[in-house]
Parts: sequence; C-alpha cells; structure tokens
Amino acid sequence: MPPSRLSRKVLRVVSRRGSFEVLAALAQGPVRFSDLEARLGMAPRTLSERLREFAALGLVRREAFSEVPPRVEYALTPRGRKILDFFEAMDSVLEGEE
Repeated sequence: MPPSRLSRKVLRVVSRRGSFEVLAALAQGPVRFSDLEARLGMAPRTLSERLREFAALGLVRREAFSEVPPRVEYALTPRGRKILDFFEAMDSVLEGEE
C-alpha cells in the first residue's frame, strides 16, 4: 500500500532541518516561542516556519493568551506525540532493539 498524501506531507515537513528537535522539545510540555528559540538555538524565522507547518498538520497546538504583553504557547498534540513515538520506535528497530 503506498503512503497517503498526508503521510507524505508529514514526512516532508518532519525531514526539514530542525523539525525533529522542535517536536522533541515540545514533548517536554507547553513552551513559549522565545524559550523554544533559546533552548534550540534556532533562527526565529526557521522556528516560526516549523511551528506553522506543524500546526497546519495538527501536530502542534498554538495557544494565544490575551495578556499584556501578549503570550503564546506551543504544545504537542496527541497526533504530534504519536509521530514522535513513531520515530522513537523506528530508532529502536534500526538499532536492533524491539
């Protein structure tokens, strides 16, 4: 069975530079953009692009709070967690563990 269109799209996005690191960082819990940027040392434009792509695919949830100054947090969705679990399982298989 060939992979679905959505599967191919997810693989294309996840294979981009920094994608796996962003997902792994979000697995630790909700985080603000600036904290994520500092933790990963990623360019703001690249990080913003990855987060937008992940949100569009339903892998990441973006929550904006009506506060001054504005606050936005990003968190992994259950779908995003499953994608991360998939890659961890793939690592185990490739390392010879089952």
